[in-house]
Amino acid sequence: MIIVGVGVGPGMLTQEAMEAISSASVIYGSRRSIEIAESFIKCEAHLIKDYKTLHLLPDDAVVLSTGDPMFSGLGKFATDKDRIITGISSIQAACARFHVEMSNMAMITAHGRDPEPAKQELVREIGLEKNIFMLPAATFGPKEVAEVLCEMGVAASICLYEDIAYPNERALCGSEQDPPENHSNMYCILVILNR
Repeated sequence: MIIVGVGVGPGMLTQEAMEAISSASVIYGSRRSIEIAESFIKCEAHLIKDYKTLHLLPDDAVVLSTGDPMFSGLGKFATDKDRIITGISSIQAACARFHVEMSNMAMITAHGRDPEPAKQELVREIGLEKNIFMLPAATFGPKEVAEVLCEMGVAASICLYEDIAYPNERALCGSEQDPPENHSNMYCILVILNR
């Protein structure tokens, strides 16, 4: 199996990803990942119904993963014999958009998970004076991040980047006192400490 990152939105496919998709004999992915890659697909494309059965797919299957497969993506299902092709992730896009250096960045994901471990990780990483990149949960977004920062007495910019690379893309920043509000479920958060 080849797991291919299709990027965080339209127009963010790498050359290697385009070549793997164009030469595939069969493709599997989510509706969104197939839509992102559709202009390069030349074979049958199937929606994945159960991600836990990816290991049952044919060896030559190309599996599309939004963003980068190794950050909250399908790379976690790869075996040693599988190949993974990186994709442009939301962390790369957000850091470029807001001009934030990635070397002092902690990555946290609450996406599709219980948000409590992400909250604990946020507290720990802020305590280490790290900037934060977060994939939020429905119940742990900018408002909840701001509440944690206020409880800790930490001043920071909270930047929200949503619908990256889509026509309705939005990028805006607020603070722990006045956090930005998301209008979409497809977004990420940067917490940039005021040092």
